[in-house]
Amino acid sequence: MPSYGKGKPLTDMAQENAYDLVVIGGGPAGYAGAIRAAQLGHKAACIEMERPGGTCLNWGCIPTKALLKSAELFQEMRHAETYGLACENVTVDFAKVMQRSRIVADQMAKGIGFLFKKNKVEHITGKGRVILPGLVEITSGESQGRLLQSKNILLATGCTPKVIPGLTPDGERVLTSFEALKLQKMPGSIIIMGAGAIGVEFAYFLNALGCKVTLVEMLPRILPIEDDDVSASLERAFKKQGITIRTGVKAENVHVERSGVKLELVGADGAREAAQAECLLLAIGVTANTNGLLGSKVTLATDRGFITVDDHYQTSIKGVYGAGDVIGPPWLAHVATYESVQAVNGMFGHGSPQRVKVFPGCTYCQPQVASAGLTERACREKGLKYRIGKFPFTASGKAVASDHTEGFVKFIIAEETDEILGAHIIGSEATELIAECVLAMQMEGTWQDIHAAIHAHPTLSEAVAESAAASHNEAIHI
Repeated sequence: MPSYGKGKPLTDMAQENAYDLVVIGGGPAGYAGAIRAAQLGHKAACIEMERPGGTCLNWGCIPTKALLKSAELFQEMRHAETYGLACENVTVDFAKVMQRSRIVADQMAKGIGFLFKKNKVEHITGKGRVILPGLVEITSGESQGRLLQSKNILLATGCTPKVIPGLTPDGERVLTSFEALKLQKMPGSIIIMGAGAIGVEFAYFLNALGCKVTLVEMLPRILPIEDDDVSASLERAFKKQGITIRTGVKAENVHVERSGVKLELVGADGAREAAQAECLLLAIGVTANTNGLLGSKVTLATDRGFITVDDHYQTSIKGVYGAGDVIGPPWLAHVATYESVQAVNGMFGHGSPQRVKVFPGCTYCQPQVASAGLTERACREKGLKYRIGKFPFTASGKAVASDHTEGFVKFIIAEETDEILGAHIIGSEATELIAECVLAMQMEGTWQDIHAAIHAHPTLSEAVAESAAASHNEAIHI
């Protein structure tokens, strides 16, 4: 029998390279999809350029949360006297703060590697390219040139930070979130362009450790996709912390010099304001990571650069699916995981796949921000009839005892059905508290369901129940 490679028969080689699912991309969508296929008893391979985990684990969600925890603890130590404690001369070792974030990412990446082995998912280091329906070529790494056959291919390559043409990130003066996570020396000052979740989180982190931060946003509010009340509350908190905020302006005439970056901020009325800092962080959005993903004979339908999928997560080519950031917003790791699991369930006939409906959006600055469903602004635009329930953390015993009284919980309740249209939280542990709201909304629960569930006292979660009750004037503590 003829052989191929290291003396293996062609039939053996064909069997080795035949899979039930080949996933391109090893982030939250990619590794979850591959593992789910293996759980269902199918042979799966996951192709990832670097180690498992993708941007989220290695250069996004996980390391940034480690940085934010360092910033939070530093601020707590600086204000230890509030709790009757003495903690003097607290200093920051920025390099060690950054090093810890890499250690955390390393640990989590090893965990994904363990899960691959446990579930018998083959991890291939390199880049994958769909050259024909059902056929993937490895285009880099030790397995370069290898061809994988599969009836099902899942594209989960995520996104990359958007940059301004002519303004190339250099890791010193011009940064994206990727370069910012490699810094070894904290800049004395920084201009952050874009006040979405990434921009806001870096603004909090750097300011908390002593960097002079200017946060710039073209739209009228920071965190512009959040409820207006939440955005306004966070802006007040940030200004109190010493962050300079410029909203409703765009940056022009950016000049990168050896000593720093200079630019002009232009308002809607044409007024110009000069601004300068040691470096500039671009947090202006993301673009789909599709470079080199498709061969010359493969064309997929796209929308604004993002891969288009149907209700089963199938692309315009049969057998080729997409999940996660590469198929468009919301660009959230937990949404990506949900989408990939649903896609895999559907492709192997394990129930009917569901598209994302209710999901939490979280920003991990301090105070934290979390939300689900419609904003009040969106409800007005849709002409919906609703009631508002709002409970401030200043009235929460646990918040007062913890000295974390900033913020509130806000529910938007449908007048006719009593169902929850939107939930919005700003304050300590908001990103944990939102889970109850998402569960209630997923189950089409009402404000009464939240209010009737007994919440332990004293806890921050009581504010969720009181907010629901406040929508119908039944809150006890306000």
